[in-house]
Amino acid sequence: MSTDQTTPPVPYGMDIHAIMKLLPHRYPFLLVDRVLEIYPGKTIKALKNVTVNEPFFQGHFPGRPVMPGVLILEALAQVSGILAFETAGVTPTEDTRIYFVGIDSARFRKPVEAGDQLILQATLTRALRGIWKFDTEALVDGQVVCAANMMVAPKDQA
Repeated sequence: MSTDQTTPPVPYGMDIHAIMKLLPHRYPFLLVDRVLEIYPGKTIKALKNVTVNEPFFQGHFPGRPVMPGVLILEALAQVSGILAFETAGVTPTEDTRIYFVGIDSARFRKPVEAGDQLILQATLTRALRGIWKFDTEALVDGQVVCAANMMVAPKDQA
């Protein structure tokens, strides 16, 4: 009788303290509250609680607070960076930062409003010569509100 000795990878999550060890962003620009699950080298699923207390809501837009699309894209870039660092097994320093360097096919399908929970997902599609490519989606209540193909790269290649 033969037994398969390979064990599938086990997903794990991260709290805000672990996230802050990987991302240099801080309030009000840290846009990831929790990593729900991550499979290094494959995928990540994270959470951003969108509250009316966010500083951008004061001017975007008075009377109907809508999260700016560029901030949704930035949140997706941040989770892509987390996945890249975890895949590489690197804890960043001043010399190992990863920057958002490209975006293609960005689409917005529905506004994100105060009170929404934004689920941020990224799938690694390619890593070549330090440039990481991801398919990303942001969802609210299971519906895609934003999707884009993104690239991140280390500081010396950005």
